[in-house]
Amino acid sequence: VSRNLNRFSTFVKSGGEAFVLGEASGFVKDGDKLCVVLGPRGPEWQENPYPFQCSIEDPTKQTKFKGMKSYIAYKLVPSHTGQQVHRRYKHFDWLYGRLAEKFPVISVPHLPEKQATGRFEEDFISKRRKGLAWWMDHMCSHPVLAQCDAFQHFLTCPSTDEKAWKQGKRKAEKDEMVGANFFLTISVPTGPGAGLDLQEVESQVDGFKAFTKKMDESALQLNHTANEFARKQVTGFKKEYQKVGHSFKCLSQAFELDQQAFSSGLNQAIAFTAEAYDAIGDLFADQPRQDLDPVMDLLALYQGHLANFPDIIHVQKG
Repeated sequence: VSRNLNRFSTFVKSGGEAFVLGEASGFVKDGDKLCVVLGPRGPEWQENPYPFQCSIEDPTKQTKFKGMKSYIAYKLVPSHTGQQVHRRYKHFDWLYGRLAEKFPVISVPHLPEKQATGRFEEDFISKRRKGLAWWMDHMCSHPVLAQCDAFQHFLTCPSTDEKAWKQGKRKAEKDEMVGANFFLTISVPTGPGAGLDLQEVESQVDGFKAFTKKMDESALQLNHTANEFARKQVTGFKKEYQKVGHSFKCLSQAFELDQQAFSSGLNQAIAFTAEAYDAIGDLFADQPRQDLDPVMDLLALYQGHLANFPDIIHVQKG
């Protein structure tokens, strides 16, 4: 086996090449082993024997350095401990970086995007919390990521124990089972029927590659179309209905100048029509929050996966 001339390729950076060349030398402890088992649809990660969930609620604005710096903290409550902890977005970002580096063959979903301005606005905070909740649901359900030491440290270290947090953080950052050594931790099935046909594997990988490429294109198209449609509902549709409502209101005001008794009922009906058009405009503006926004939040999670798969497939091909 010769070395890849492109030293910046994912196969090289992931440690896959060094592992194939026999350069991995770490000692694998029992707790570091990642078991692959044969499931009904082929090889899969062994299930987490102690599944759990984690809620993300009550984002609150907090300060430090005597009020000079402000930030948003989210309350996390893992079901397997029942103990709440508070984490900032930068803690999520640190965790994502550790997991993405440690697991080159596992798709770690992307976090909701950072934002420099407007990050304390209520709508942005609510949207980010929902995005983090989708992210957390996926992480807790993954048989490998959910059991990772760095993830468990993130979920369980008390918010008030800064020393314990830094110790766990340093331990995760000094993890020796990364790069080429990570591949040593993978334990594959052995015995009769455990072998895989290379050509079939190649065919399935190529099929998955074509699927992810097409899905990525379709997801981008849906994202653009849905965002444009939501924008029209919030601005264009609402504005047009309010214009009609305003016109009826002006007509109602004109009828108020007519002091005839029989005009009163008609005037009230016209005023009610104006209010109805205004209300319809508000319903259009609120509708994306009811249907499109949740779909787009989940789609963003899958778009993160789709962005990861080319590199993972490249490592597999290598």
